[in-house]
Amino acid sequence: MADYHHGERAVQHRAGLRDPAAGSLRAIRDAVPDAAAVFLARQPMIVIGAADASGRLWSTLLTGEPGLLGVPDPKTLTIGALPAPDDPLGAALREPGTRVGMIAIEPATRRRIRLNGTAVPEADGVRVALDQVIGNCPKYLQKREYALLPPDRGGRRTTVRQGEALSTVQQLTLATSDSFFIATASPDGDADASHRGGNPGFLQVVSPTRLRWPDYAGNAMFLTLGNLELHPQAGLLVPDWETGDLLQLSGTAHTVWDGAEAAAVPGAQRIVEFRIEAVQETQDAVRLRWSDPDFSRFNPPVAQG
Repeated sequence: MADYHHGERAVQHRAGLRDPAAGSLRAIRDAVPDAAAVFLARQPMIVIGAADASGRLWSTLLTGEPGLLGVPDPKTLTIGALPAPDDPLGAALREPGTRVGMIAIEPATRRRIRLNGTAVPEADGVRVALDQVIGNCPKYLQKREYALLPPDRGGRRTTVRQGEALSTVQQLTLATSDSFFIATASPDGDADASHRGGNPGFLQVVSPTRLRWPDYAGNAMFLTLGNLELHPQAGLLVPDWETGDLLQLSGTAHTVWDGAEAAAVPGAQRIVEFRIEAVQETQDAVRLRWSDPDFSRFNPPVAQG
């Protein structure tokens, strides 16, 4: 049976949960249920978080026609794509034994599922031996419909920029975003990927190397914050839903437990701060394009000023 590690339990107790394992552990499986396999088979994308050769955590996005994801058996996920060689995880996912955290989301229905395991590259993609399969609630996920452009019109990776801090344009991109993904890992290297969403402005740009966001009420498992409690490395992925651009950030994150700071942000139960160490922006990185959002009714308002 799955169990929480020390960091996850420490955060759960600090958040005031008396016996978190009693119910929420039942949501963590070691195999893909039949309904989840059907869900995965129709998805055109999956987010993957992992560490690069230097130990930095990154998050990336793989896309393709529905059928991109397969479940040949309940403990295996196949992905019919690999990241480009110039992606921060391009080398890591071509090496056997990379531990990955993944999340597949369907914005049109606000469904999502997380999958964690160990990846082995194949000729046309990746095969993942699964350790954890975790259903997530639909909160804070904006509803969107997708279109997949043909290869000659999208995913051409026209420009790749790297740096150690955000440009002015990148800061504006983040400040107006309604969604991002975060990769974390346990001290033992078990990776996880999760979604964060809210109304535009929920992700605050404090400086070119510092971000903040509210931690809203969720599933009370605290898998992301539990990892950060023991292992502060993290990787953020911010997709541009209209252009197919990807902004990838790597750095460290920590939880701010100050009640007064959280009280100043609508809906926040606590605050997470992220220090940027590396940035990669890729224009026209993927073929997917998405419609304007129908914002989640769960999104708290964003404080102005």
